[in-house]
Formats: sequence, structure tokens, C-alpha cells
Amino acid sequence: MNLKIIGSSMKKFIGFSLIWYSQQFAIPFWVVGHVHLHLTTYQDWVELLFSILLHLSVLAGFLLDWVNYNKNQN
Repeated sequence: MNLKIIGSSMKKFIGFSLIWYSQQFAIPFWVVGHVHLHLTTYQDWVELLFSILLHLSVLAGFLLDWVNYNKNQN
């Protein structure tokens, strides 16, 4: 198999996975997680870092989905 085909397929799969992930976890992270972040005092920077990374993953998925939506509308 050609490496270019594998790379293209992997890029599509990662994009699809990120969009799926963001759609499944948006409500828990941005509703429940938002309240949790404001009511919890973080003393461990690792917890805060991973929370931020998870939120950014959801945001990236939304942005990718928005780009795909706009492509399909035109």
C-alpha cells in the first residue's frame, strides 16, 4: 500500500474521530465540567492541564465540523 494513501486515510480518520468525540462529549465538558472547574480548587497542575486539553479537543472537533458543514453548503 502506498504511504500517501495511508497518510490520507489516517488524516481523514483522525478528523472524523475528533468530530465524533467533540459531538459526544460537548455537553459533559462544557456544562458539568464548567461547573466543576469553578467549584474545585486545583492543587495539581496535571488535572488542570488535562481538563484544558479535553476542552480544546472538543473545540477543535466543532471547528472541523463547521468547516465540513460550510463545504457541503456550497
